[in-house]
Amino acid sequence: MTVTPIFVLLCGVGFCSFVSYNLVRMPALAPFAESLGAGPVTVGFIVAASTMTGILLKLPVGTLSDLVNRSRLMMVGVLAFALPPFVYPLVSNLEVLTVLRLVHGLATAVFTPLALAMVADLYPATRGTALGWYTSAAQGGALVGPMLGGWIIDTSGYTETFLTGGGFGLVGLILYLVLWWRCPAPSRRVKLEAKVLFSNVLHGLRTVLRHLGMVAASVTEASKMMANGTLMAFLPLYALSIGLSLAESGVLFGIQGLTSFLSKPVMGRVSDRVGRRPLITLGLLVCGLFIVAVPQTTQLVWLALCAAGFGFGEAVITSSSAAMIADLGKAENVGAGMGLRGTIMDIGHAGGPIVAGVLVAAISYTGAFTIIGCLQLLTAAGFWIATSRLSRRL
Repeated sequence: MTVTPIFVLLCGVGFCSFVSYNLVRMPALAPFAESLGAGPVTVGFIVAASTMTGILLKLPVGTLSDLVNRSRLMMVGVLAFALPPFVYPLVSNLEVLTVLRLVHGLATAVFTPLALAMVADLYPATRGTALGWYTSAAQGGALVGPMLGGWIIDTSGYTETFLTGGGFGLVGLILYLVLWWRCPAPSRRVKLEAKVLFSNVLHGLRTVLRHLGMVAASVTEASKMMANGTLMAFLPLYALSIGLSLAESGVLFGIQGLTSFLSKPVMGRVSDRVGRRPLITLGLLVCGLFIVAVPQTTQLVWLALCAAGFGFGEAVITSSSAAMIADLGKAENVGAGMGLRGTIMDIGHAGGPIVAGVLVAAISYTGAFTIIGCLQLLTAAGFWIATSRLSRRL
C-alpha cells in the first residue's frame, strides 16, 4: 500500500482522539462513578451509556455518509472527542454523569464507522493491511490513554485526568482541520430533498441488514466488545479488590493496547493473504480463553499475560472483520456496512458492562468473567457455521 497524506493525518486524528477518549474511560470512569455513589450495576450502566449512542446512530450515520460529504459529517465526531472531557470535572451526581456519557458517545458513534469507510475507500486492494494500520493507530491511543490516565489519577486526581483528555482531543481536532483543508475527501452529492435522502438511507439499511456475511462479521465484533466492555468496567475494580492500584490497572490496559497495536498491521496483512474467516474464528477463541483466565489469578504478571492474550485476539478479529465487511459490500454501501458493524458491535459493548455488573453482584468476578468468556467460544462456532457458504470468497 502507498501511504498518502490523508491516511497519515487520519491515523493521527484517530490516535489523539482515542488517547482522549480512553483517558476518560479507562481506568478513570468506573472508580469516578463509584466515588459518586455508584454500585456495580450502576457502574455497568454508566460505562455502557456512551455506547448506547453508538447503537442508535452508527448504522444510520454510516449509511448517510455513503450519500453526502463524509468528511464534513466526521467533524461532528471529532468535536465530540474534543469537548466533553472538559465537562467531567464539573459533574457531581450520577444522573449528570450518565447524560454526559451519552453525549460523549457521539464521538465514536460518528467518527469510527466513517473513518473505517474512508480507509476502505482509499485502499480497495489492500484493505486488510490499511485497516490494520489505521486501527493500530487508534489502538495506540487506547494504549497511551489508560496508562497515562492511571498515573495521573494516582499522582494528581480525576480533574487533571479529564483535562488532559480534553487537551489530546483538541490536538485531534486541529489535525482533522488540517486534513479537511489540505486533503479533502471526495464529495458524494445526491438530491438534498428530505424524501429522496430518506429513501436512499432506507435502501442502504435494507441492503446491509439482509446480508448474512456482514451481519455475522458484525456479531463477532459484538461478542468481542462484550468481553472488552467487561474488562473496561470491572478489571480496575477487580484489581483494587486484590490489592493492586489504579496505576497498575492502567498498565494492564496499556499491555492489552500495546499487544493489539503491534498485532493489527501484521494480522491485517495476514488476513489479505489467508482470508478473513479463519482469523476471526481464531481471535474469538483466544479472547474467550484469556478472559476466563483473568479472575483465576491475583498476580500482576499473570494478569498482564491475560491482558496481552486478549489484546492479540482482539487485534485478529478487528483487522479482519472490517475488511470482510468491505469485501462483501458494494462501493456505494461501504459506509452502511461499517455502520452496521459499529451498531451491532456497540450492542455488545454496551451489554458487556451491564451483564457483567449483574453477574458480579449476583455471583462473583469469577462467574461473570467465565460466562462472558464462554460466550466468545459459542460465537466462534456460530460464525464458522453461518459463514460456511462464503468460505471460498473469504
